[in-house]
Amino acid sequence: MTNDKNFILEVKNVRKEFPGVLALDDVNFDLKAGEIHALLGENGAGKSTLIKIISGVYKAEAGEIIIDGQKKIFNNPHEALNNGISTIYQEFNLVPHMNVSENVYLGKEDVISERFGILDRRKMKNETKELLNSINLSLNPNEIVKGLGIAKQQLLSIAKAIFRKAKVIIMDEPSAVLTAKEFEYLLKLIRGLKSEGIAIIYISHRIEEIFQIADRVTVLRNGKLIGTNKINDIDIDQLIKMMVGRRLEEKYHKATVKIGSDLFEVENINRKNILKNISFTLREGEILGITGLVGAGKTELARAIFGADKIDSGIIKIKNEVVEIDNPSNAINNKISFIPEDRKNGGLVLEMSVKHNITLANLNQLVKMSVINLKKEKEIAREFKGKLSIKTPNLERKTLYLSGGNQQKVVIAKWIFADARIFIFDEATRGIDIGAKVEVYDLIMDLVKQGAGVIFISSEFEEILGICDRILVMSKGRVTKEFNVKETDKEKILKAAII
Repeated sequence: MTNDKNFILEVKNVRKEFPGVLALDDVNFDLKAGEIHALLGENGAGKSTLIKIISGVYKAEAGEIIIDGQKKIFNNPHEALNNGISTIYQEFNLVPHMNVSENVYLGKEDVISERFGILDRRKMKNETKELLNSINLSLNPNEIVKGLGIAKQQLLSIAKAIFRKAKVIIMDEPSAVLTAKEFEYLLKLIRGLKSEGIAIIYISHRIEEIFQIADRVTVLRNGKLIGTNKINDIDIDQLIKMMVGRRLEEKYHKATVKIGSDLFEVENINRKNILKNISFTLREGEILGITGLVGAGKTELARAIFGADKIDSGIIKIKNEVVEIDNPSNAINNKISFIPEDRKNGGLVLEMSVKHNITLANLNQLVKMSVINLKKEKEIAREFKGKLSIKTPNLERKTLYLSGGNQQKVVIAKWIFADARIFIFDEATRGIDIGAKVEVYDLIMDLVKQGAGVIFISSEFEEILGICDRILVMSKGRVTKEFNVKETDKEKILKAAII
């Protein structure tokens, strides 16, 4: 079998089907040595399925995987690793209670005496130190991994792949947890790997960064290959059209809504020197943006006004009446909802079905004489599935298996069913694709059209400017500036954020 010798990896006519879902349909993909090849697509497009087939997690029903011109069948990830394919998932494959060097060597431990199984820890430590120094990564080989920040765990996972002499490294959303400075380090590291002939499959929702890093880009949509292009032959608008099937001239469909009377007010909220004298008002039909840099106190404010964290002082008013909100139950009873940044751990019960998650916050409406009306629950869940276009094979599907965008829709459905009037969105579009983002924006517009008030927290200045009516900028636990959205821009917001 003859192959282009430039291709280190070829995927030919791959098909993968799950119950009720055709995840990949006749997909082709190839990768050259020393190439950075971006893989794009909306949540549910088939990206994760493709990389899991390449890395031996799944077996395809049809198609071929070819490594260095040789057809391969991987029965498990270990076989893929042995063939030079290393995958770094968003959930890192690290052992938290082991130290850095033990994680680097995991599965490849040097043994002094096989009879007694004694590890050469000095050699492990020294070689790990050499590895980390070679990529300018400042880590102590003896440090326990669970004590590392997420960004350092991400970079350690890359170091581990280098140690295993990977020919192909698959990076799934590697920049999602990184600061701007850490991302610059990642860019430098990836370019160094490229110069050494290592090939990289790079998955990201941040389309702008694809143009900084990739040589080529492949787009999947609904399990099908839409196209592969050299990065210099395509622009952002064309990529978006390939991903979502239409050109998004405007990502933000800002609705014209009449702003009503005061709905929600906080006065002089303080909490443990984290939140300092914060006051603001939210009105009916209004989207109030709250933004700032990392560590500004945005999430802490959201948790405080939802009752998840106790405040030291300050008052909260709803419709000009003082209310006590010292726990989430009080917030829910006062028609306040919270869509958290970490939807998987804070917004959903992942092992429960879509149906149960939708009705979870308002079970009283379904219970009669301590018995849940299952027929009514199903009808309500089906109604929200249709209204919010939640993509799931059925309502019994565990929420764990939905894409990020559809998980977010389930959280929103839960609070709409709970009859909330005040919605707090904390980084609502983080980690979801551009098509799902637009759907979330449209859902928010529908809420304010019905008179709800929305507090929209985001670190993305463009997003804040795109959908909000007013903007509060936070820095070091304080509100430093308030803007009418029509009278500000990114530069003014940034100046207020770094005070």
